[in-house]
Amino acid sequence: MNTITDAILRFYESTIFVYGLVLILVYALLAILSLVAIRKYLSRTSQQQLDALAGSQLAPGITILAPAFNEGLTIIANVRSLLTINYPRFEIVIINDGSTDNTLEQLIQEFDMVAVDFAYNEKIRTQPVRQIFKSRDLAYSNLVVIDKVNGKSKADATNAGINIASFNYFLCTDVDCVLHKDTLLELIKPILQEGKKRLIAIGATLRIANSSEFDEGVMTRMRPPKKLLPRFQEVEYIRSFVLGKMGWSYLNCVPNVSGGLGLFDKEIAIKCGGYDHSSFGEDMELLTRMAIFCKDNRIDYAVRYIPRTLCWTEGPATLQIFGRQRTRWARGLAQLIRSHFRVFLRPRYGRFGMIVFPYNFFFELLAPLIEISGIIVYIILAVSGYINWPYAIMLLIFVYTYAVMISTLAILWDQLSFRYYKTVREVLSLCLMPFLEFLLYHPLITIFSLRGYFYYLTGKRSTWGNMQRQGFKKAAAKV
Repeated sequence: MNTITDAILRFYESTIFVYGLVLILVYALLAILSLVAIRKYLSRTSQQQLDALAGSQLAPGITILAPAFNEGLTIIANVRSLLTINYPRFEIVIINDGSTDNTLEQLIQEFDMVAVDFAYNEKIRTQPVRQIFKSRDLAYSNLVVIDKVNGKSKADATNAGINIASFNYFLCTDVDCVLHKDTLLELIKPILQEGKKRLIAIGATLRIANSSEFDEGVMTRMRPPKKLLPRFQEVEYIRSFVLGKMGWSYLNCVPNVSGGLGLFDKEIAIKCGGYDHSSFGEDMELLTRMAIFCKDNRIDYAVRYIPRTLCWTEGPATLQIFGRQRTRWARGLAQLIRSHFRVFLRPRYGRFGMIVFPYNFFFELLAPLIEISGIIVYIILAVSGYINWPYAIMLLIFVYTYAVMISTLAILWDQLSFRYYKTVREVLSLCLMPFLEFLLYHPLITIFSLRGYFYYLTGKRSTWGNMQRQGFKKAAAKV
């Protein structure tokens, strides 16, 4: 019995060692590639290029889609923020998804809107659309508001917006997000530069808006969040977007484009059936189906990311809301892997089947399970006296130091490249977070991920719940 137990433990230790080594090498590779990709971006981008594109009537048209459900606290400021976008050809479609507060009434009053006859072509089935509104004021001629029956998901609301979108590209965002005025210029530029590949999706860096300063929906001063939980999220976003997504973008292996900010090819999205309203991770699920569709139809496609911060979103400030968010994300990942497992390690699906999907499976889906099993085995070994403590402590210090180094590198490289924060103190306040993340923040992510998997396996019903937004104006007033 002891021999069998020893064999199992040796196999487990060897497997975990290989798993950890591969993950360390992947992060090192992504760090190097992200540096290369950001340098390439900076060398190919100038304000003069953006200004020239802003004045060109040949720029591709873009539809901005922003679903809204009970967003009365921030809706006007955020719509005004969208109206300040610097781009020659765009429209804004706000989808009021059956709000029970005064979201629709505020929009009608503030922008002098009236119901209009509109040829609504339902390319993607959604909950019924009640009315479509446009403004009588020519200053808001590019603003459209859809009032529809609540579809119980952002996906259903966004699909209604895709159905009436006038242009070939649509930008999906959240109505609580604030966009940089040059967002559309930055996102359309990779499409014009790509060459032979069909660029089906482009994303950019998102940041946490908590504690930053805003004036009428325009970000005027970026600050690290004051509260601990949003500040951890800020570090996570910087690491994920600046280091992770940019490294994957260089390889054309981007695993997902955030639902908070993503530009998509409308034709491909419609042919894929739009967003899946039954998915808990609709943004990743859509990109997965778009990639599979392109491979099935022999379309040479690409997905890219931009390192510049173009979007600010209000992050959860309480543990309860944060837990609901991350539980949904984990549940959506499990749902996605199960639904599309047929592409796993299939050469027919190219890099998506051989790199992107396996990475999501091994290092995203399985990571929390491996971590919790590792803790359990570690405790068993400690109680049984099997642990070589000097070796174990050295290994723990190495893993901890490596994790801190990767996060700190992402923060410093982001600051050196774009200088978002104005003081050294603000940068240092973020650089301190990786030292605590391993002990305080990461265990929460693991716990909520495991809860998401449990909800998926048991079919337990879960919802986003009330975000309890503070509003950007109030946040600015406190500074």
